[in-house]
Amino acid sequence: MKLNIALLAGDGIGPEVIDQAVKVSDAIATKFGHEITWKPALTGAAAIDAVGEPYPDETHEICKSSDAVLFGAIGDPKYDNDPTAKVRPEQGLLKMRKALGLFANVRPTFVFPSLLDKSPLKQERIEGTDLVFLRELTGGIYFGEKGRKDNGDTAFDNCLYTKEEVTRLARKGFELAMTRSKKLCCVDKANVLETSRLWRETVQGLEADYPEVEVSYEFVDAVAMRLVQWPSSYDVLITENLFGDILTDEASVISGSMGLMPSASMGADIALFEPIHGSYPQAAGKNIANPMATVLSAAMMFENFGLQEEGKAIREVVNKALAQGFVTEDLADGGKSYGTSEVGDWLAANI
Repeated sequence: MKLNIALLAGDGIGPEVIDQAVKVSDAIATKFGHEITWKPALTGAAAIDAVGEPYPDETHEICKSSDAVLFGAIGDPKYDNDPTAKVRPEQGLLKMRKALGLFANVRPTFVFPSLLDKSPLKQERIEGTDLVFLRELTGGIYFGEKGRKDNGDTAFDNCLYTKEEVTRLARKGFELAMTRSKKLCCVDKANVLETSRLWRETVQGLEADYPEVEVSYEFVDAVAMRLVQWPSSYDVLITENLFGDILTDEASVISGSMGLMPSASMGADIALFEPIHGSYPQAAGKNIANPMATVLSAAMMFENFGLQEEGKAIREVVNKALAQGFVTEDLADGGKSYGTSEVGDWLAANI
């Protein structure tokens, strides 16, 4: 298979972890007889510094013409610490999602047998955890009208959803549940929010189309609590943009490190694959960032092309590295650790 992949390294540790995912992907391509053409493009603070725009038109054209996007991270302290900044790296991420129609963020959370003791939760609470969040990405409060009034002393952010937006995300959730344990949880706040009542009634209206799927409805605060009490009780969860942003970060630490969890953002025509961690600017250039989440995002990318064996090979080599302790300092527990590039070289060589 010939693949054209847009490569958006972004900011902070993004370029370092992306480099390792490229090494591993190229090793997979060699092993399985594929050909990958990488198409680098600017985004985030790097793009602002270069051309004044966090998601330039040239980057969008490269993404649109590619088979998929492999993405690093966005964010820079010089913008975080300036509340008056008119252009921000994160605006590029929102613009990219909207422009590419990436409406469904797929965030798996699973545990690694060799790392159960690294989790902040007790081992007996997390064993067997294997859940997936589908977070709606292009609607809700992040994209609603926002502003200030009363001379700036009052601020507002409007949350807006259409039935169509909820339906397309929910259908992906039902379809994913059908490939797993046929359990789906709709996460909302329908006792308070009108948008959540739309979510709930829309999902209820779809139940008849998927009679084999067992559907539950839970308030977001209850899910936040249950995720740390009994995460293995969940399988597929669907929710709106803000709730999903918060809950998926909470779920990510179950595995023991945010540096381990991959994700995908799906649209009608293209998908983007990225680690769930941020740009971690404090570690940039130090060769200490954990590349595993980005490497596993590449595994999701191969699987999205129907290349299941290729994805499996990446997952197996990551598990081998974790079991043998060939890890970066965040997982080393004071023992021997390896640099970002060393881990990438090891993974590629062992493929």
